[in-house]
Amino acid sequence: RSQPGEAAARGDQLRSITCSMSKVSRSTMELSEAVRSGLQLLADRGRIPSGAFAALVWGAFRSLVDEQAAASSLDHPELKDIEMTILKHCHAATATCILEAVKQNADMSTISSYLEDCKLDKERIEHFCTEYQKYKETLEILLGSIGRCPLHITDVSWRLEYQIKTNQLHKTHRPAYLVNFNVENNDSRSHQDVSFSCSMEQLQDLLGKLKDAAKSLERAAQM
Repeated sequence: RSQPGEAAARGDQLRSITCSMSKVSRSTMELSEAVRSGLQLLADRGRIPSGAFAALVWGAFRSLVDEQAAASSLDHPELKDIEMTILKHCHAATATCILEAVKQNADMSTISSYLEDCKLDKERIEHFCTEYQKYKETLEILLGSIGRCPLHITDVSWRLEYQIKTNQLHKTHRPAYLVNFNVENNDSRSHQDVSFSCSMEQLQDLLGKLKDAAKSLERAAQM
């Protein structure tokens, strides 16, 4: 089982899938048609035999809690005869379903009902729920480490430094900017400032992109 420190390291990968975590169980799970169709493929014993089903479900759970497992989650011997596009569709659908269930704190009845609607039979639903119970606590830690929403920049500071020599004692005479963003989150947890160093050209590029983003936001607000 992953420790909290390892779980926090996986937060960035999960942020692209979910940015909040509900503590209240819901009576239904609402997922996209793409997820539903992927789970329906997973239910098809003609395309996904029992061994492949177990490997896909195991791979989906492991890929969410173990970065090394994510890179090889579709390399299991049981999956070698299945078309890669089908594997990727089933894997993505299963992983999304897992995260949505954890986010909603869904109970076994809710999960079973949704999977049944996606045409999974009793045996496969029981297998999924057994794996879900094994990994639920670790996934809750992972989602909790992400926070309820992205960080907000509250202030920015900078200073100019002049680099005369490199670590190899070569003369450079190169200016650089040290930029520091103060950030906060609505969950009241403390967060380290975001700091980085950049050249004048890199800073100008960053400012240009921020101005473009601001203009896009202004146009969207006027629609």
